[in-house]
Amino acid sequence: MESATYFERVEEAASEVRRRAGTAVPDVAIVLGSGLGSFAGQLQDAVSIPYGELPHWPASKVIGHEGRLVIGALGGKRVAALSGRAHFYEGHDLRTVTFATRVIGRLGVKALILTNAAGGVNVDLKPGMLMVMDDHINLLGSNPLVGPNEDAFGARFPDMSEVYSKRLRGLADSVARAQGLRIGHGVYIAVHGPSYETPAEIRAFRTMGADAVGMSTVPEAIVARHMGVEVLGISCITNAAAGVLPEPLNHAEVMEVAQQVKGAFAALLGGIIGGL
Repeated sequence: MESATYFERVEEAASEVRRRAGTAVPDVAIVLGSGLGSFAGQLQDAVSIPYGELPHWPASKVIGHEGRLVIGALGGKRVAALSGRAHFYEGHDLRTVTFATRVIGRLGVKALILTNAAGGVNVDLKPGMLMVMDDHINLLGSNPLVGPNEDAFGARFPDMSEVYSKRLRGLADSVARAQGLRIGHGVYIAVHGPSYETPAEIRAFRTMGADAVGMSTVPEAIVARHMGVEVLGISCITNAAAGVLPEPLNHAEVMEVAQQVKGAFAALLGGIIGGL
């Protein structure tokens, strides 16, 4: 018997999610980055499914990534929250990294909010600020669409001129103004990791036009757009990038700052969901 294709594995996982959480299509899905997973606890009448109980779903083994799919209600909307993600630097290929995004698309979700913890390349982006992603630069050295194209997912050569929805970025700005929250905008550059960047690399990224740097999000955004899903990206600036300040970088600092801003971050997400 032939092994299942990638598309068939995605469909099998989507079928199990429907069986566990019901067939109603979520209005929006959210991928929660490092230290931000507590947002999933706000969902009401929720079904929580550990990733290990979903067929073919990659585990998330990074500190700060809980590893469960929670589907529930918030602000009158049905929300699928992914508490944790798989990363390229863990040794996964990019098709595995974006498996969850494929499942979300096949469930029929039309809007996806991608969040992450990022380093501030632009010195105006201070730790604790939230940055709406206007665009990205892919320095991962690969693309999740490499390989045979599955037409059921999307076209071979998807347009990337507006990866991050202008409509959703505008909604984020409106919600932030209403809440009195100052947010930034900028370009996110994705690198392989897991080592943090050198000061020379950060200077190069700044010259390239990057405002924040991280190790996730971009593959998911590419795959979501391949499937016709509208995308909003939000970075929590958890540290100044290498060379901006004299202190060394560490993951504990990232987690600490993410915890400090989780209240404002959750309020922003809740407002955006309510305004969809």
